[in-house]
Amino acid sequence: MTATRILLIGGGYVGLYTALRLEHQLTGAEAEITMVDPENFMVYRPLLAEVASGTLEPRHAVVPLRGVLRRTRIITGRLTTVDTAEQVATVVPYDGERLRLPYDHIVVGVGAMAKLLPVPGLAESGIGFNSVAEAMYLRDHVLRELETAASSTSPERRRKALTFVFVGGGYTGVEALAELQDMAGNVLSGYPELRPDELRWVLVEAQDRILNTVAPSLAEHALRELRDRGIEVRLGTRLDSALDGVAVLSDGTRLPTDTLVWVTGTKPNRVVTDAGLPADEKGRIPVDEFLRARGGTGIWAAGDCAAVPDLRSKGKKGLCPPTAQYAVRQANALGDNLVAVVRGRSPRPFRYRNRGEFVTLGRHKAVGDMLGVKVTDLPAWVARRLYYLSQIPTWNRRLRISADWLIGLPFRHDVINLGSREQPRAAFEDAARVD
Repeated sequence: MTATRILLIGGGYVGLYTALRLEHQLTGAEAEITMVDPENFMVYRPLLAEVASGTLEPRHAVVPLRGVLRRTRIITGRLTTVDTAEQVATVVPYDGERLRLPYDHIVVGVGAMAKLLPVPGLAESGIGFNSVAEAMYLRDHVLRELETAASSTSPERRRKALTFVFVGGGYTGVEALAELQDMAGNVLSGYPELRPDELRWVLVEAQDRILNTVAPSLAEHALRELRDRGIEVRLGTRLDSALDGVAVLSDGTRLPTDTLVWVTGTKPNRVVTDAGLPADEKGRIPVDEFLRARGGTGIWAAGDCAAVPDLRSKGKKGLCPPTAQYAVRQANALGDNLVAVVRGRSPRPFRYRNRGEFVTLGRHKAVGDMLGVKVTDLPAWVARRLYYLSQIPTWNRRLRISADWLIGLPFRHDVINLGSREQPRAAFEDAARVD
């Protein structure tokens, strides 16, 4: 019997959990598994805010693909095209010639990317919050701005350095802002030149509330918490321009700033359409209840890049939300369905009910919904950590994250700024300079 060739595109939630399911249930004689991703790790995105605040070591918030997948061939590269008729994918690795990878089944789980609007100056001056690199950069950047303000004699320069603007009041934006503001306030005692009231944190949200995915009562609690901490939350407001280092809001407010974080949402990764895969008007791969692509042979998809029907929704056209919680369950179901198809059995439809979610608001503060039970503040903060700890693959990562959390409890945030890593050869080049 010839082994079935299964190609996984993307090493995020969908790719990793599908591969784990396949490795656990299929033998090497039954399937050859290959994974393609530009990185050799999976990012556990719910913990990015804590990476940004320095609560977590960045490497502990990722899962090394080669460390957990024992029988999967890992190719670090990017997908360029998929010939769905011939069932061949073309991949460009980091180094070397293009690879043509024949497949019997291809699983697409490339996730999402930042959704930018045509705001003048945004592409040049903004930054997103969707990767470990962005989280690490923002932590160093905030600390660098504190250093800049502490040494500046110009009131205008100080105000610009100490103004931090976040656009987008959803899950990601609130968590990133809350954690970074909490960190900055915590380390301020190390900057005697600065006063707490000089730091200005602004959250801009176009809708009339923040956290649209949580219950209104929890969103209101989070809003009160942010405002009580001095954070300006501008509801019903848009960013109109970001030219020349000035954020101009739709209400006429002008905010000179060095820090503009764009977290208004995501869109399916453009790899889907660029590679020629079947996609809807929003760039997602439409799939049936078994997670098989409509209009394609041997194509499966899940997660942010797929339009997955929600069989538990009341409406006939309801789709599953693009969250990590759903992506993990879809990956497990997809893996089981692939195993069934390889062994000549019928796949089973995907059904899942949201178990709730948590939003961190900084140290000892959070809001959450656990199976309909609403919790806030310290209980929600503890429950959030316990829940995410239980969801992270491998005991190795769980122990490392637990150690970070436990060690950090009695201490303040660290003020070390490692921004120099963005130019690692600067010192060497300076030494080589001939005077």
